[in-house]
Amino acid sequence: MARVTFISVIFLAFLSCGLGLVRTPNFAADIARAQQLQGPSKEKRDAVPAGYVAAPYYPTPPGGWVSNWTAAYEKAQKVVANMTLAEKVNLTTGTGESMGPCVGNTGSALRFGIPNLCLQDSALGVGDTDNITAFPAGITVGATWNKALAYARGLALGAEARGKGVNIQLGPVVGPIGRKPRGGRNWEGFGADPVLQAWGGAETIKGIQANGVIATIKHFIGNEQEAYRMDIIPHGLMQAISSNIDDRTLHELYSWPFAEAIRAGVGAVMTSYNDVNGSASSQNSMMINGILKDEFGFQGIVMTDWLAQIGGVSSALSGLDMAMPGDGDIPFFGLAYWAYELSTSILNGTVPLSRLNDMVTRIVATWYQLGQDQDYPLPNFSANTADATGLCYPAALFSPTCITNEYVNVQADHFKVARNVSREAITLLKNTNNTLPLSTSATLAVFGSDAENNPDGPNACTQRSCDTGVLGMGWGSGTANYPYLDAPIDAIKRKAANVTYYSSDSFPSGLTAAAGEIAIVFVNSDSGENQYTVEGNDGDRSASGLYTWHNGDELVEAAAAKYATVIVVVHTVGPILVENWIDLPSVKAVVFAHLPGQEAGDSLTDILFGDYSPSGHLPYSIPVAESDYPSSVSLVGFEFFQVQDTFSEGLYIDYRYLNKHSVAPRFAFGHGLSYTTFSRTSATIAAVTPLSSIPPARAPKGSTPVYSSAIPPASEVAWPAGFSTIWRYLYPYLDDPQSITASSTFTYPTGYQTTPQPDPPAGGDQGGNPALWDTMFTISVTVTNTGKVVGKDVVMVFVQYPSDNPWDTPIIQLRAFEKTDTLAEGANEVVTLQITRKDLSIWDVVSQNWIIPVSSTAPFLFWIGDSSANLTLACESLSGICSDGRATPVVAPV
Repeated sequence: MARVTFISVIFLAFLSCGLGLVRTPNFAADIARAQQLQGPSKEKRDAVPAGYVAAPYYPTPPGGWVSNWTAAYEKAQKVVANMTLAEKVNLTTGTGESMGPCVGNTGSALRFGIPNLCLQDSALGVGDTDNITAFPAGITVGATWNKALAYARGLALGAEARGKGVNIQLGPVVGPIGRKPRGGRNWEGFGADPVLQAWGGAETIKGIQANGVIATIKHFIGNEQEAYRMDIIPHGLMQAISSNIDDRTLHELYSWPFAEAIRAGVGAVMTSYNDVNGSASSQNSMMINGILKDEFGFQGIVMTDWLAQIGGVSSALSGLDMAMPGDGDIPFFGLAYWAYELSTSILNGTVPLSRLNDMVTRIVATWYQLGQDQDYPLPNFSANTADATGLCYPAALFSPTCITNEYVNVQADHFKVARNVSREAITLLKNTNNTLPLSTSATLAVFGSDAENNPDGPNACTQRSCDTGVLGMGWGSGTANYPYLDAPIDAIKRKAANVTYYSSDSFPSGLTAAAGEIAIVFVNSDSGENQYTVEGNDGDRSASGLYTWHNGDELVEAAAAKYATVIVVVHTVGPILVENWIDLPSVKAVVFAHLPGQEAGDSLTDILFGDYSPSGHLPYSIPVAESDYPSSVSLVGFEFFQVQDTFSEGLYIDYRYLNKHSVAPRFAFGHGLSYTTFSRTSATIAAVTPLSSIPPARAPKGSTPVYSSAIPPASEVAWPAGFSTIWRYLYPYLDDPQSITASSTFTYPTGYQTTPQPDPPAGGDQGGNPALWDTMFTISVTVTNTGKVVGKDVVMVFVQYPSDNPWDTPIIQLRAFEKTDTLAEGANEVVTLQITRKDLSIWDVVSQNWIIPVSSTAPFLFWIGDSSANLTLACESLSGICSDGRATPVVAPV
């Protein structure tokens, strides 16, 4: 999401006054109408590569046919059947940027008890407000490899959102997946693998929605870099970057976690800014109509990212349900692609009434599905100001005043959840001679500004758009305000008595180490969203690359030259290159603390001083050099008209690519050490469902709501008598609706049709054909704590396809994982993991279905271990035999 700053509000407001572009009941919005009637046409652009052009998919499949949404749709149908055209349009369109208390606000349908719906950031906390918890970022959750903690964080986040009156929480994030190591928003997701992303997203959704809050899975799809992500405003000057993704890669990699989110019952999906295969995500009929709503059976709301809508009729026909924040191509002018223009499009017939009915039915059904008709609170905060009273509609300039903030404290004891996540994510990469844990009596010299708070306060920089002090989260709309930030240096001083702190990122001149003194060096690497540039990085790590910021490498090297024992603590948005110092003899221990949120201090000292054993594992690989990855995952630079980003590496990102090319990483995907040791023994595999190449046929769709097809009376969108308007507020009303007649000149998109598409074979329920989640095998392994310290272990299962498989597949792919409970010395736990039909399937682009490459002679191999490079057991599907993975005749992956 790109929020427009208050300075921009003022500038554009005065500009709009000067141009006369303030819409009132007397303003004929010819400009907006012309834009809306453009439909899907595109300006001249660089050509999308052959084989990647988005195919059309019309019409939009209506919602309501999935059984566990039936009750909600029945309630919604009764309401929508009695709504006026104005009420229907009101719910589909935002009221405008900064035209309400929340970052996004819909209109209302108060006759039916439906208020203005409040949409609010972010994926790690309730954004732009106070008295909330700043939870660890998604990448930190991924590093825990703990499904229960992902759920607990979602549950706490959802409770806070409800307590603040948020209807729709704009998280979690599973796109980007981390295809590009420099990508700016990778840290908002859970890791560079579709299964890890899927579990993180699904468990977060379940937690959020247990509170009745509608979760939003985003950004659909292919939003893998920040630079050039948006259409240039005003629209038509330059299109957003086109992520060109082949069908198989889309299904097996990028849409996998979205399908799992939909299966988990997510209420909303946010489209991305970028184009996909040359078609804008906000009106990509194949992605929205074909993939999301038909194949994946999504029953909820599809919304735009902020200011990502680029057409009116075109986006409606392509399956969009909600436009956020409602503005047209230039915000604050009172112009829209929908609102009053959608009213026009219904009256003149360019948008079928059935499409509008489906839009609003989806919105109302989702409201009912999450129980928001039952005593749900209204917003008690403002995302626009911290003051107790102020403008109700700041972008209007001439706005009534109201109570803006009630300062409701929703934190409860959620700091415990935040600390548990932050602690369990901490990943020990190196620990020579058991340097860690430290004694509280140790003499410590702590270096680096990343150990302390920003001297101006942890929230001093708007949406954390600076790298000053400890890095607890990246920057942009995916942030939240800190209620406090427990800095590592403060926590270290609470734990140990002999601590000297050097806050500079330059090593002090002439400093020598005292006998036995241990150095702890803090370094970081930051990134964020594209609306801010921080130290030359435009969201992506475009300037810094994968190196530490603020000369962190030099600080480590200087400390290593003076101290016999150096511990490096890294706060980072993703992988960094460590080759400059990782093998220095003095660098004895390396700890990745990821992005810990508000509990950065105690969560770290819990590990450093041995109160807990580390159990985090990397959610990505750390390469030896950035060139170890394919050039196609580098950031793409400027091109005229449209930047083309072709995903030519296909399925081969992160560890998949490294394995394919026999490139050893410095630290493998999933790597993480402990203060104790574990054994994994007695592995067994049991077949549950007989293998078949093709899944059982899907069931046909159920019935969907039916409404009158009569065009509503034009009077339903006439300005009500005596209505008092708010400047620039986006209304559904028209000046002279009776003058609107049926359009005979509108040119519909290529491939547009009104005849329903045949049911896709891979569909059938939320997420796809239910048979895809049939358990094919169960794998069990006994994990024993063989060390002297209490701890937790992670068991990962990677699948290797049969050797005679005709498809090109990665050598291994993560398919299941579980984290043990806390195991005492000598204790053991039997961990059981399920392998589903989908886990064994390949997306066949010809049959448009999931196919298992069944072989009578070559088995599936299931590799068991705790990282992609430490697989110590292997089970075969045909023989049912499990053995020491390193002793099998099959060559183990790198």
